[in-house]
Amino acid sequence: MRHIVSRLIQAAIATFGVITIVFFVMHVSGDPTLLLVPEGATAEQIADLRHQLGFDRPLPLQYLAYLADLLRLDLGQSLVQRLPVSLILGSRLPYTLELAAGALLVALAIGIPVGIAMAVWRGGVVERGLAAVVLAGQSLPTFWSGILLILFFGVTLRWLPTSGADSLASLIMPSLALGALAMSTFARMTRISVLDELGRDYVNAARARGLSMGATVARHVLRNAAIPVITVTALEIGNLLAGAVIVETVFAWPGIGQLAMQSIQARDFLVVQAVVLFVSVTYIGLNLLADLAYTAIDPRIRGQA
Repeated sequence: MRHIVSRLIQAAIATFGVITIVFFVMHVSGDPTLLLVPEGATAEQIADLRHQLGFDRPLPLQYLAYLADLLRLDLGQSLVQRLPVSLILGSRLPYTLELAAGALLVALAIGIPVGIAMAVWRGGVVERGLAAVVLAGQSLPTFWSGILLILFFGVTLRWLPTSGADSLASLIMPSLALGALAMSTFARMTRISVLDELGRDYVNAARARGLSMGATVARHVLRNAAIPVITVTALEIGNLLAGAVIVETVFAWPGIGQLAMQSIQARDFLVVQAVVLFVSVTYIGLNLLADLAYTAIDPRIRGQA
């Protein structure tokens, strides 16, 4: 319980720090009033709109007002769309969650088997071949792999739609592009964890009793090797949500990543702050859940808790 309380305090401090940094960075980036007034507006009209939006107040007062609104769970109103930020975020969030789930499925379905195979058949042709796949997934920038997928599967073969979120087929290429780096991370972590377990005495004892390598890995090794993978999973979900900004822009996917890019360009402060707040809280919450999952998987940690 002390550990959980300590983590909650750390999470609150981290969230407060993120909110503060994003608020001041956005507000010093420029005056959004100039983007909202009609062309040819007079200085008086600009000043009047600035007063209506509250941007004529000192920045510390604007910051305190924003914190007070957050305590009331009020994310404010979009400067551009003139709609509640919570409504805008809620309309885009399902698309990003769908994309993150698809990318996580790709990463787990490919990365964990690849990592196990690299550990079991280490030092051979299989490991070298799979290592090349992992290196490619780790090295290619997300925007570049997305463009390559569009050119090959969308333009050349015409198998998949190149943009939008009209069907399940539209999810395939963005999930592959977003999940490539996470796949490499899962593969490397699984390989390291499985190799560490394969060198332990209980594996030799199981093999001496006549169990095959596959049965030993499935019955004993994977459970003990799962804890580092769970840690990576919690972190990678947060990375997928953050990395969706680039992928959603490349594939015109209508999620919160695309919303964040559009809002940054329009200096729609409250929308950007809401997106960052959501991603940050999700990231921190997933790490806390990973800590709780340790005690359910590893009896040693449960005994120490």
